[in-house]
Amino acid sequence: MSYSILPNRFVAGEQLAAQLLAYQSHPQGLILALPRGGVPVALILAQKLHLPLDLCLVRKIGSPGQPELALGAIAQDNIQILNQALIEQLKLPREKITPIIEREHQELERRNQTYRGHKPYPNLQDRIVILVDDGLATGATMMAAIAFVRSHHPQRIILAIPVVAPSAIPQLRGLADEIVYLIAPESLHSISLWYDDFRQVTDQEVHHYLKQAGF
Repeated sequence: MSYSILPNRFVAGEQLAAQLLAYQSHPQGLILALPRGGVPVALILAQKLHLPLDLCLVRKIGSPGQPELALGAIAQDNIQILNQALIEQLKLPREKITPIIEREHQELERRNQTYRGHKPYPNLQDRIVILVDDGLATGATMMAAIAFVRSHHPQRIILAIPVVAPSAIPQLRGLADEIVYLIAPESLHSISLWYDDFRQVTDQEVHHYLKQAGF
């Protein structure tokens, strides 16, 4: 099976929006982006679907010495998702993981202050929440995001992600009400391989995109 390469996050947002037109201008609709890479994707979705844009802050918990290997993730409201099977497989004691979790909590709080300041968080109860990221490999951060949103009693949770690891889809289907994606490559390797332009999104760019969306 062949897969198309996405030019950039903005085009990915346009293509996802075409699959979500049923929610265009929905009075209960709300788009939550996972910073930083999910924000430009979500900006286009917000513009095309005429929905408000906000943020869902999450952080991956990387393995000691292998930060790209996700042991789990954290989200706001002290949400914590850990892959206990992987932690046991790697024989990692709790004292090795705790400093990483504490560091990620600090970064989560820094981002909250940087992006939101004193802006209140939107009420998610009975909302149709579209969670957006630019790609998903293990699913750890998205699972933390879903747990956070679910705790606020939304009407529906929809995942909109351009590139998804096929192995993560069944579990995500069990946690969210709907999942929309563009590419599910059999050999993912890295999310960046499926974009022509996958440069890192900066804090300044996040502010710029949020301003464009009227945040």
